[in-house]
Amino acid sequence: MSSSVTDEEGNDVSPSGAEPEVVVRRVRLNQRIRHMLVGVFLLDAGVLSVTSVLAWDWRHVIDKYWASEPYPFPWAPLLGPGLIIVWLAMLVIMGAYRTRNYGAGFEEFRAITIASAISFGIACMWGFLSYLQPTRGYPLIFFFIGTPLLLLVRYVDRQTLHRARTEGRLAIRVIAVGAPAAIQELTEVLGRAPWMGYRLVGMCVPGGQDHLETGVPVFGDIDDVRRVVIERGADGVIVAGGSYSSAADLRRLGWALQGLDLEMLVVPSLTDIAGPRVHMRHVAGLPFVQVEEPQSDRAGGWTKRAFDLVVGSSVVFVLSPLLLTTALIIWLQDRGPVFYRQTRAGIHGEEFQMVKFRSMIVNAEALRASLDEHNEVDGVLFKMTNDPRITRFGRFIRKYSIDELPQLINVLKGEMSLVGPRPLLPTDVERYEEDTHRRALVRPGMTGLWQVSGRSDLSWAESVRLDLYYVDNWSMVIDLVIMVKTVKAVLVSEGAY
Repeated sequence: MSSSVTDEEGNDVSPSGAEPEVVVRRVRLNQRIRHMLVGVFLLDAGVLSVTSVLAWDWRHVIDKYWASEPYPFPWAPLLGPGLIIVWLAMLVIMGAYRTRNYGAGFEEFRAITIASAISFGIACMWGFLSYLQPTRGYPLIFFFIGTPLLLLVRYVDRQTLHRARTEGRLAIRVIAVGAPAAIQELTEVLGRAPWMGYRLVGMCVPGGQDHLETGVPVFGDIDDVRRVVIERGADGVIVAGGSYSSAADLRRLGWALQGLDLEMLVVPSLTDIAGPRVHMRHVAGLPFVQVEEPQSDRAGGWTKRAFDLVVGSSVVFVLSPLLLTTALIIWLQDRGPVFYRQTRAGIHGEEFQMVKFRSMIVNAEALRASLDEHNEVDGVLFKMTNDPRITRFGRFIRKYSIDELPQLINVLKGEMSLVGPRPLLPTDVERYEEDTHRRALVRPGMTGLWQVSGRSDLSWAESVRLDLYYVDNWSMVIDLVIMVKTVKAVLVSEGAY
């Protein structure tokens, strides 16, 4: 009578003759992902169908503004289904339903945007070349409503997938291969992104060392990886540093895993570098990873400055009633100053007066020294959950970050930006470690990457890591994403006090 080993999902992963069972488990996981993508495809088709009906019903809103009425077209009822088929085909061709893009990165959203633009271009070209034009308003309404809806549906689906993976469902079980230090770093990186679904179930290290303090069991040497994958029912292998000394070793590792139908991911030791800065280049069969230089110069350029001026002015205009009301309430509560000004370190360490709505009692700064022992944040920041200096109304405006809005004045003056590392006190800057000074290469921001990643709940080290990531990998897309996430973080008051 032979014994069997089962994994957490009840699948047989016995070492003896286990390959068929492991393949069944892996196929089962891949099938679930494919079934989910089929569901996403059907949902997209449904969204486009509903949008097509609405666009056809509302087409006269646009058509009436043209100089001449559209020509009659006997095949007009086929226009909607035809464009839906073209649009869905473009989504498939551009990779909107590829399993490797599902739930990670911007590839899904980029594929949807490009596919929508191409489909709209096809519709416009057909209308230009065709003598019989049934409508002009229909394609305009169809694509300008359908594209945001497709992106919204994919965003909601991604949030659902991330929530499931964070809870341990649809996890991708992986075996790490490499040196202990490299796997330790890999463990930390994967721990920061549980929503990606990668679950480290074991590792293979040189010599099969078993005294590592990673919390992940060691199952053998690097040469044992095929056996370990089979026995543990893994879905993939992550190859970290120290696992191979030459390209030939990496090829042999790939040969050893051939036939198991699993993911093989190679970590190129490029942590905290955004994807757009990394490019693959092949020379005589040898893959090179080209890394673009840090983007800190662009982050302080005229494009970002122009964006700050336009958006900052618009926000001041729209929120002017809220700003005036807040100022009045602050003055009425104790007849003290409405604004609180404090010297902060800006770009290249230049000092400026940062403006905020006053949320504390008038002599709050004089009481700071007596509260240092209650600091709840490691590093150079001072944070205290129940700071006795904060007024009742001040606690409210802090909860929803209303106290930060006067910093729009600093933005318009060029001392700050809408997005960037938060400005710190000059005395705090003096305590920086060497690498941390890179924060000062860009203008400090009203909001930043670490604010939308946990706000006050993050440690100082993690905040610095996120700020340096922003400085080195800046792009206008990152700024837009941070601003959208800032609105969400403020509304739910995550980590604010």
